[in-house]
Amino acid sequence: MKKLMIAAALAGMVLPGLASAQEREIAGAVDDASVKINQLIVYGDDPCPESTADQITVCARKGENERFRIPEALRSESNRPANTSWTTRAEALEYVGRSGTDSCSPVGAGGFTGCFSQLMREARAERLVT
Repeated sequence: MKKLMIAAALAGMVLPGLASAQEREIAGAVDDASVKINQLIVYGDDPCPESTADQITVCARKGENERFRIPEALRSESNRPANTSWTTRAEALEYVGRSGTDSCSPVGAGGFTGCFSQLMREARAERLVT
């Protein structure tokens, strides 16, 4: 246990010195605030532009088949019917044609006949929630 404590104490003394040396090295490399970074996406075999003295160019390369496509971040298809849960689909199908006989609506000759069924469905759903 004592060896572990001594190693931790020595690491605490050495590491801050290394960190400050790295900070000085980075500050010396980029001490001019006028340096600009240009980030580009290049496609296929297109060349990446060369960096200049006052501008650093960083290129990301994508395949040629991505050149004229909508960016991936904008391709979400959250509203597609294929992304809808089966429960939602079944509920939607359950209410198709809810008019006329056994529908509890003023439409059709036997619309009132479904009022008891609707009352029972709502009571059952309420009982399951609580």
